[in-house]
Amino acid sequence: MTHAMLKGSNIPLDARNVRAVLRWTPGPGVPDVDASALLVGENGRVRSDEDFVFYNQPRHPSGAVRHLRKKRLVEGATDAIEADLSTLEPSVGRVVLAASADGGDFGLVRDLCVLLYDVAPGGPGQDGEPLARFEVQPETGSETAMICGELYRRGEGWKFRALGQGYASGLVGLATEYGISVEESEDTGGSATGPTGVPAQGPAPDPEPVRPPEPVRPPEPAPESDRPTGPPPAQPPTTQPPAAPPSGYGYPPPPPMPPTAPVQPAYGYPQPPAPAQPAYGYPQPPAQPQPQAAHQPAYGYPQARPVPDPAFRLPPQGPQFQSNR
Repeated sequence: MTHAMLKGSNIPLDARNVRAVLRWTPGPGVPDVDASALLVGENGRVRSDEDFVFYNQPRHPSGAVRHLRKKRLVEGATDAIEADLSTLEPSVGRVVLAASADGGDFGLVRDLCVLLYDVAPGGPGQDGEPLARFEVQPETGSETAMICGELYRRGEGWKFRALGQGYASGLVGLATEYGISVEESEDTGGSATGPTGVPAQGPAPDPEPVRPPEPVRPPEPAPESDRPTGPPPAQPPTTQPPAAPPSGYGYPPPPPMPPTAPVQPAYGYPQPPAPAQPAYGYPQPPAQPQPQAAHQPAYGYPQARPVPDPAFRLPPQGPQFQSNR
């Protein structure tokens, strides 16, 4: 007989190998649902990240809890967790059964329920009548993760409790509350991708080879279409001649620059007055007499002898210049 459970109710379990199946009605705009399980100790937290079983870590190291593949049935889509309660370590006090919505919140998921089956070898399995059925109803509709129920120890046996507790922080927030370190995937909008710890780092990349600097190339001439077509810009007039470079040591200084011609006024400006010329037919002014050079005798003729000065007298002479007459 199937127990129709309400939120907060529980039932004892005689079966030791059970399968918890999440089932919902898929359709356009309906988020996908993923099942997961956390193996929790007496302190309410996992012992390590390996106690988190979900689609990226589908099997517990002990083999007692595993995640199954999704199925598409006539009744709807399913995702399941299977647990062998008889082989769980004594330090595991509870197996928390969770669900997470991918692509939306549980307010968009229709007909979500949990079906608990006895899958002991030789039993009816999932094809038989379920042991319990719990209709999961979100409280606000904005939840992106739900604790649907839990398998927990009671003395020497086990029980199943229907919960329906929602989390708006998704599977990441739910798993973190139980002590799991998970990393968020940017592609899945914050869904958990696996236990992290300290990520292993690969070998350091090889250093890039040092490349010699590229030679500086002169700028390429601009294409014809980019070159200016107008006249070149006017240069300002130079008012002073450029200074001559200093002469080298031991060499004479360069000759001075020749004087520049006076600047002629531009066309259209008044010209300096020219010397007045007599009109045609009037007498010309007399030419200025030019000083004549002294008369020089023609070549080959005797030159004029200078006339001696009658007042010239020789200076007194010593005895060596006097005659002994």
